[in-house]
Amino acid sequence: MTVEISPGARDALQAWLDHLRALDGAAPATCTAYGHDVTAFLAFQAGHRGGPMGLAEIGRIGTPEMRSWMAAERMRGTGARSVARRLSAVKSFIRWLCEREGFDPTAILSARPPRFRKPLPRPLAAPAAKDLIETVALQHQTPWVAARDVAVVTVLYGCGLRISEGLGLTGREAPLPEMLRIRGKGGKERLVPVLPAARKAVDRYVALCPFDLSPEAPLFRGVRGGALNPGIVAETVARARMQLGLPSTATPHALRHSFATHLLEAGGDLRAIQELLGHASLSTTQAYTAVDAVHLMEAYAKAHPHGR
Repeated sequence: MTVEISPGARDALQAWLDHLRALDGAAPATCTAYGHDVTAFLAFQAGHRGGPMGLAEIGRIGTPEMRSWMAAERMRGTGARSVARRLSAVKSFIRWLCEREGFDPTAILSARPPRFRKPLPRPLAAPAAKDLIETVALQHQTPWVAARDVAVVTVLYGCGLRISEGLGLTGREAPLPEMLRIRGKGGKERLVPVLPAARKAVDRYVALCPFDLSPEAPLFRGVRGGALNPGIVAETVARARMQLGLPSTATPHALRHSFATHLLEAGGDLRAIQELLGHASLSTTQAYTAVDAVHLMEAYAKAHPHGR
């Protein structure tokens, strides 16, 4: 027997997607993914109950139906992270729909996603980070481009910046000061000390760069003079790591992880490192470090107010 989603349910789904685009400013790709996720959910529920899935039927979805859907997703081989994303889309649609249709959404909104572990970042050992920076210098024959690449990765490692933050620096920051004011996620500002090696690398790049580095323009430039694309940095680091035999996890972002880890290994305070990285919580900073359990517990004892 063929089961369907009723025209009313389809119209409601389309109205929700239009709402996301117009009022929430959701990207087209996001709306497409959400639409696919919710349509698949409603199709499953229609098949599960053996009849068309209309607005009234949506309002009667209970905990057993939610569990059946998530179990079916896992049996199809859908990963825990993907199930969690699909559940988030379903909840968003149901939250919007119940305000218009007046049903109780508790069973759907209280459904818990399957647990999954976020993969921990893998920082480089200090010698490997140094080798990577030195090898990056050999990836381009044009002197100013090679100097630029070294300056970028040195700043990422030496200041613990996100790649967007590093490439967001402007000509106003050159020569680099001893303290950089960085605007991170959510517009949150933080002060980051700049190592002499980072200042020296940027000075060399600025001296060789053939473009006018005006205060408002990007500091790091592509070969045609525009803002340097983060993909170019990733490709350069990828070539260098292959030559060194480093794992695929040795990315530009891994340099930020390495910055945090090496500071903590050297006796840095976990809460101070949290400030340098611009993390909202201490637990996020912990995930950015790879130290032995004893060292980590010592750092927590110093950082935690009850450990003092």
